[in-house]
Amino acid sequence: MLTFTEAQVWAWLGPILWPFLRVLALFTAMPIFAQAAVPVRVRIALAFFIALCAQGVMPPVPVIPLDSPVALQVLAQQLVIGLALGFAVRMVFAAVEFAGEIIGLQMGLNYAGFFDPSTGGTTTAVSRFFGVSVSWVFIVINGHLLVIAAVVASFDAFPIGPEPFAFLRQVQPQVWGAEIFSLGLWIALPMVAMLLFTNLVLGLISRVAQQMNIFAIGFPVTLAVGLLGTLLTLPLLQAPFLMVLQRMLEHFQ
Repeated sequence: MLTFTEAQVWAWLGPILWPFLRVLALFTAMPIFAQAAVPVRVRIALAFFIALCAQGVMPPVPVIPLDSPVALQVLAQQLVIGLALGFAVRMVFAAVEFAGEIIGLQMGLNYAGFFDPSTGGTTTAVSRFFGVSVSWVFIVINGHLLVIAAVVASFDAFPIGPEPFAFLRQVQPQVWGAEIFSLGLWIALPMVAMLLFTNLVLGLISRVAQQMNIFAIGFPVTLAVGLLGTLLTLPLLQAPFLMVLQRMLEHFQ
């Protein structure tokens, strides 16, 4: 007759359960996978599959009974690390969308608003375009594989243990907000300079030919220059996006 003890059950479940919870928390906060279009069953299946495949490279997992107080602390640790990793990836996407907000403001397209299903709020046309474009770039450059490799490597950097706040003290995710403004301004700077030069030329024309209605031609010219500049600078979006994504993932490796 096949018999096994309670300690053996915990030893079998632990190496799968704790990585599964960390990866599932990542998919809950990670862009693209956290959208309502991705079914919950798909996220659960992917999290279990990744946790199962990572067993060969993970460090030994301590045996923690699920009915002990330590299990709650370990559960909090997995959720904090997984959500923080998803939040780090989301910060990179938000920086690119912030660049779209700045460019749209200079172009005069921020009057148009759209519903953003990922945040549940409204967003502008250029920001939405940059968000969709960077989502495609994220898939094309295998960014999802980089994130999965980072969450697997996080078990070596932050082993499973009953200290959920040690990760926060070491990584300090509260300072990541500066990445949104620095990367956003970096991406939008060429377009801002181009549109600033366009406005200076229009101002000079209005001073030389005062009979010309500059308000009638200013908006079409600014819009045309903005669309042309966006088309020319869009292929350059991959380099800063990939660099900042790798820099954010290094915190977990």
